[in-house]
Amino acid sequence: MSVTADIDRTNDLPEEYQGEETYRPVHALAVLSCVLGVLSVAALVDWFLLLVPLLGLFTGWLSWRTIRRNRDVYTGEWLAAGGLAASLLLGGAGAGRLGWIYAHEVPEGYRRISYELLQPPSGAPPGAIPATARELDGQKVFIKGYVFPNDLRGQTEGIREFTLVRDKGQCCFGGNPKLTDKIRVKLQGKLELTYSTGVRRLAGTFRVRPAPTTSGLVEAIYQLEADHLD
Repeated sequence: MSVTADIDRTNDLPEEYQGEETYRPVHALAVLSCVLGVLSVAALVDWFLLLVPLLGLFTGWLSWRTIRRNRDVYTGEWLAAGGLAASLLLGGAGAGRLGWIYAHEVPEGYRRISYELLQPPSGAPPGAIPATARELDGQKVFIKGYVFPNDLRGQTEGIREFTLVRDKGQCCFGGNPKLTDKIRVKLQGKLELTYSTGVRRLAGTFRVRPAPTTSGLVEAIYQLEADHLD
């Protein structure tokens, strides 16, 4: 049976109860939409979390449509409408904020790069340096990543040198990053890092050269002499 089909449950009641007010439950998807609408504030933080308001919009629309077509069966229309509105507003605000950050996060004079440019071609040894990476040697670049904590030896503040890795799974959940997914970062000037598990934005001069860490646990073939840190 379709969730949007017209249903008249009052006809199933005994004759003596006909015409009396009957209990109508709140539609479950209306409640879920309202919850997702509140949680849509997370969309301000990360592109992936835009899934939350998208789900809120879908469940809100579906529950609102179902309730409108079955007013004698369900209630919760205002919950559904509230979830729709919150998901739309916060989702739009999140997309706008993240889009603005993306458009303005690269310092002037630096080139945005991704880890894809640092990967060896198909069939090459794991540590092979591709031509796309060699072309970046000595250039001013901008890249995002996560701090790999294994070679920090417990240090959380005043960090001047660390390894940047491609994604959060590699940095924070026992991952073992590939050699070409690591960049050894040396902060320039008075820059210092306080460790966190969040994404870091760095800009500086890219180098292609082996870089063992002080602990000897991690090695990298790429270096970044960073003069911008966020």
